[in-house]
Amino acid sequence: MRTPKTNVHFLDNYLLSPTNPIRVNVIGAGGTGSKFMTALMEINHSLLELNHPGLEVYLWDDDMITSANVGRQRYAESEKGLFKSQAIINRLNRWSGTNWKAITEKFQWGEEGEIPLHAGASIYVSCVDTVGSRFTIAEILQELNSKYANHRDKGRYWLDLGNTKYTGQAILSTIGKIEQPTSKKFKTFDSLPSIIAEYGDAMLSSEKEDNTPSCSLAEALLKQDLFINSTIAQMGASLLWNMFKTGMTENRGFFLNLKNFRTQPICVGS
Repeated sequence: MRTPKTNVHFLDNYLLSPTNPIRVNVIGAGGTGSKFMTALMEINHSLLELNHPGLEVYLWDDDMITSANVGRQRYAESEKGLFKSQAIINRLNRWSGTNWKAITEKFQWGEEGEIPLHAGASIYVSCVDTVGSRFTIAEILQELNSKYANHRDKGRYWLDLGNTKYTGQAILSTIGKIEQPTSKKFKTFDSLPSIIAEYGDAMLSSEKEDNTPSCSLAEALLKQDLFINSTIAQMGASLLWNMFKTGMTENRGFFLNLKNFRTQPICVGS
């Protein structure tokens, strides 16, 4: 009896041994994004130690730090009143000697419907809290893919991280198709569906409009558990890191329930 092949996705070949640092756009510097950035710094340092060119990161967020952000998000009392993106980037650049960039704007269409400046990247990581933001990201990535398909920094992957009070998920998708090697051992998949393609309709029907900012940490903790964001950030970063380390992945994400400590992987091909 023939053993069934394992479903896998092989990392885009250029990202394994690029000639320049890999451009990454992180969208959102709140509870998840602020902590994901620290993990991304660790990934960058580890890649450099392995003689990889590392990462060139742009962090997008137009929010300013308030008292409600101190404690649950990765910000200090002394940073209140600063842009979140600038505070994080300045801190990481001083810590690790990088030259990463802060974009104090939302990742959205321009006033004339144009693609935002600096929007091009190989990898996108969204840490946003609304369905509308995810749909906008998907639209911009589709437009970029059609216009800059042959560019060095063309879009290759989109990792979306999201959560409710106790639960969350990470969904890794390809932007277009990624050429896969021929394999006798594995069943390869050249495309991974995005969160919009897979769950867009359900997200639209279930979203509750509540864009009111929390005015205190206590109020914020009523909406989200203290450690849900950091857990999602660490596990999402682990998914990305293992793709770089092994050059492949059997999983394209996961679902997490922190209340009962259960995690369910999302397998490639499922």
